[in-house]
Amino acid sequence: MTASPRTARAVDFLCEHTQSKSRVMALLDHDHGPRSLTAVLTCKKPDHAYEAVDILRRVLARRDIACVEDELRVLTTVMPDAPAGSLRQAVTHAATGIWPISPGTLYEIVQPDNSGSGSEAEIADVSSVAAGHPRLNDLPGKTVRIARLHEFHITDEDAVLRAAMDRGWEPLPASELADDDPGDLVGAVMTLTDDIDLPGAQTLEDQSVAELLSPDDGDELADWSASPITIRFHHGWRLHYARSRPAAEARTPNYAALFPLQECTCAGEPDEDCPACGWQLTPRTADLLSTALSILADQAFDDAERLGDQYLPDAQSTGWEVFDRLPPLTYIADHRWRRRMARAFDDLADDLAKGWWPDPTCTAEEMALHLAIEDAPTYLRDRPADDQHHSLPQHEDDYTWDSCSALLFQDHDVLMLFNKSLTGIEDPDSPANQRLGMGDLRLDNWFEPFDNSAARDPRRGFRR
Repeated sequence: MTASPRTARAVDFLCEHTQSKSRVMALLDHDHGPRSLTAVLTCKKPDHAYEAVDILRRVLARRDIACVEDELRVLTTVMPDAPAGSLRQAVTHAATGIWPISPGTLYEIVQPDNSGSGSEAEIADVSSVAAGHPRLNDLPGKTVRIARLHEFHITDEDAVLRAAMDRGWEPLPASELADDDPGDLVGAVMTLTDDIDLPGAQTLEDQSVAELLSPDDGDELADWSASPITIRFHHGWRLHYARSRPAAEARTPNYAALFPLQECTCAGEPDEDCPACGWQLTPRTADLLSTALSILADQAFDDAERLGDQYLPDAQSTGWEVFDRLPPLTYIADHRWRRRMARAFDDLADDLAKGWWPDPTCTAEEMALHLAIEDAPTYLRDRPADDQHHSLPQHEDDYTWDSCSALLFQDHDVLMLFNKSLTGIEDPDSPANQRLGMGDLRLDNWFEPFDNSAARDPRRGFRR
């Protein structure tokens, strides 16, 4: 007796891209087990993948191939035969909402009835999911976006392919694969990425970035976004760390001597007048802050050299290190302003090298210190065992970055400049600015010393 083919319900269609190819995937809903992705087709042009996804979504929503006949005919005419045939077959499946599952699939699927289609209620439910596609503003409650970055060094390609096949994965037909990946290694790795310990591979990078989406901040769901979704992962720290380390003959600041730990001698309850009872800027924290500030300074000088006087959004690059992390009002800054911003990082690093707390004297230095505190934790990870940082004395206040944010600033007003709903608040004449007593945060005033701070030496020049 021949078993009925296993099926799942199509929910949506997505595409993902590499430098050499694009892949269209179907998101499937199973009666038992989590949703899964299955490959639909692979093509070399991203535009073809986007058009294919649009066609498949429309067919899935309307359960009608006729609504896309013209677009389907045009697209399959310009596509190679193999992906064109796969697209025609996928359109047929999308029109029913039912997707066939290859033998050996990872998930256990309940056998469908002999009619080969779901109930009317199931189809109506899938249709509403596919056709609804709400926008962020339509969703009640909170929405979280999570992006992950994986990098794997493949040490045994055969082991990776076997492990993926054990999970039910099957490579795409040879006619749909690019010349640089004839075995569909990318597809195999995608199947296995839920397990960070891939057989036959070494994990080089595993990062996650999460954020709450808010329509008030201009956020939108990916499917409705007017611009590409960009995520900033920490990158390049090994390169910049190596560049920023002092030469062998140069003298490295002795942070253990510059920031000696205070031992508390109080008996009983802590004494607020005792310097050891309060928070301490420890040698290890100072070392990481100095590293972050020095690297940010080099990154900012590099950015400034490439940007010149260009308006940041018009600059033909997405590889900026610092200046796209500043509030939008700084995007119009000129080359001189950007070099002064780079020097602000150096000024704070010099304070630490002298044994002083990094006390911002102006708005630019406040912004510089915020970025350094954000980046500093990344410079602790993967340090060599013989790195001098590990020889510094330990203390319970080591790496307490929240305390740095709370105690090293007079206020956090500069962070309000990131809030799109507060545009214009930098102007001291604005009612909101006056109500909060923020002062002048306009671009030209970023390097003016605070009233209660001493000005930097104007003759100090630039490090580079």
